[in-house]
Amino acid sequence: MLLYIIIGIAILLVLWLIVSYNGFVKLAANCEEGFSTMDVYLKKRFDLIPNLVETVKGYAAHESKTLEAVVAARSAVASSSTTAEKLENENVLTGTLRSLFAVAEAYPDLKANANFIELMEQLKHVEEDIANSRKYYNAVVKRFNIKCRTFPSAIVAKIFSFSAKPMFEVKDEVERDNVKVSF
Repeated sequence: MLLYIIIGIAILLVLWLIVSYNGFVKLAANCEEGFSTMDVYLKKRFDLIPNLVETVKGYAAHESKTLEAVVAARSAVASSSTTAEKLENENVLTGTLRSLFAVAEAYPDLKANANFIELMEQLKHVEEDIANSRKYYNAVVKRFNIKCRTFPSAIVAKIFSFSAKPMFEVKDEVERDNVKVSF
């Protein structure tokens, strides 16, 4: 009788281990999907930036520091090698784009340019898609990270080397502030 109890407990433990491992695999796949979706929208924005910079250059040639910052931030995103580095560089790029938008506000002729208006409209839609995909990514990462940190699934996470994933968040307080433009 004791042997059956031990065998039953061992079977339940193995079944729990399998179910828990599969849960981690599903959540990890959701995290990868969320990041990939966000990455597609970030790539769309990345591709729009040179057109936007060139359009602004024609109207605001003396704003070269802002334009150079946008180009440098875009290059940093392109050279990112890890997920965490890419997320951090995307935050920097978002901040430089805000500065570019502030510059554009100061030039009525630029704001009236049809090409600029269309680029801004496309960028607006892409930014909305990015925001939604960030929310989804952060939601699935949150679920994954909670599972990694809570008992008893933390044991399975440690056994199979599942570790917490980075959230997409603004880390720099300056990026949360309004852009200040002065001439």
